Amino acid sequence: MKLVILITGEVEHGLAIAEAWQKAGAPGVTILRTHGLYSLQQEVHKGNVELPRMVASMAAAMAHVIDHMEEKGHLLISVVEDDMVDTLIDEATNILGDLTLPNNGVLFVLPVDRAVGVVRHDRK
Repeated sequence: MKLVILITGEVEHGLAIAEAWQKAGAPGVTILRTHGLYSLQQEVHKGNVELPRMVASMAAAMAHVIDHMEEKGHLLISVVEDDMVDTLIDEATNILGDLTLPNNGVLFVLPVDRAVGVVRHDRK
């Protein structure tokens, strides 16, 4: 089994990719909202987000910024059988475009030694 991870700043496409993966046969897809560190730093630098006067640490400052920012991207994850990996890559590429081009996304695959609870859901 493999863990397929896609990170994209194309927030408007996250749900479409997740649904395409599901339709292609992924047993489950998890979508998480993301904020890249560079984007956070740019928002603070531009003055688009105001930091509170009493901030105890940089981590607290970044947490405050995240709480006040719009969603900037998605991280999609799915545990799939080895033979499904290329299909998920193709589905992501069909929606986002060439992933080797800047700003379309980053996709990587990790081996999964064991997965408990991964069950294919038949769609009706």
